Amino acid sequence: MIDVCLLGCGGMMPLPWRHLTSMIARINGSSLLVDCGEGTQIALRKKGWSFKPIDVICFTHFHGDHIGGLPGLLLTMGNAERTKPLTLIGPKGLERVVNSLRVIAPELPFEIRYIEIDAPQKEFDLGGYRLQAFKVSHRVPCYGYSLMLDRTGRFDAERARNAGIPLKFWNPLQKGNTMTDPDTGKVYTPDMVLGPARKGLKVTYVTDTRPTQSIRDNARGSDLFICEGMYGESEKLANAKEHRHMMMQEAADIARDAEVKELWLTHFSPSLVHPEEYLDELKKIFPETVLGRDGLSTELDYEENE
Repeated sequence: MIDVCLLGCGGMMPLPWRHLTSMIARINGSSLLVDCGEGTQIALRKKGWSFKPIDVICFTHFHGDHIGGLPGLLLTMGNAERTKPLTLIGPKGLERVVNSLRVIAPELPFEIRYIEIDAPQKEFDLGGYRLQAFKVSHRVPCYGYSLMLDRTGRFDAERARNAGIPLKFWNPLQKGNTMTDPDTGKVYTPDMVLGPARKGLKVTYVTDTRPTQSIRDNARGSDLFICEGMYGESEKLANAKEHRHMMMQEAADIARDAEVKELWLTHFSPSLVHPEEYLDELKKIFPETVLGRDGLSTELDYEENE
């Protein structure tokens, strides 16, 4: 299961009714934050979700509306006596940028581990789930992220009995662990008792980019696709192209082509006061389009028939 919350859906500058860009996902007792714009802590408190389980923070890029809230969050974590390490993931130059911001948060009681992305695409195993980073097209190096929670095949008790596997090893094998019997030296592997892998869960997050094939490829089949829709007005297309941003209609096109289950639009321009004016048009392109708002959340769970 994955809990997802859009903490802020604004771009460029915070507004009284719209915090800057940030998304949080809760998976198996851990939390992953993507971007940390100004006001992220306030949005978290409004939602009632804790910052304490945050183990990983990913950054799409280093513009202020995506990283400006980080120093304050680090200070809050330090004041809460956090001691476990915090992992930061982002484009090349991450450590230099964060160390510059940490001039106002120089002493922390926990270690920061930096992972800088130096390739067009890179996958990370974060203990219980996978993260795929992929390059998009903005004015500075920028990445989208797909969060994937895999699901093993069904446990086959009959196969386990026929193979003579002791009962005490069934549960570890079901969880994907290889087991060795200390008495006999026999090795038991998960494939001996598990059926084919079942459909897992996938969330893709993209912002500050023009449409790219990398987005279509990586968003394909996502249960939730969160994507920038900075402008809705057709006359803003030239501006979107110049500044490397995406129209709401273009995001809906990608959602349709990538066959995602649901699209949440985010990173609205301050000039886009009433994004709901474009919803009917967007639903004609992709019916499962939702306009993002601060605090919008959902719980994604495995399909029962799987």
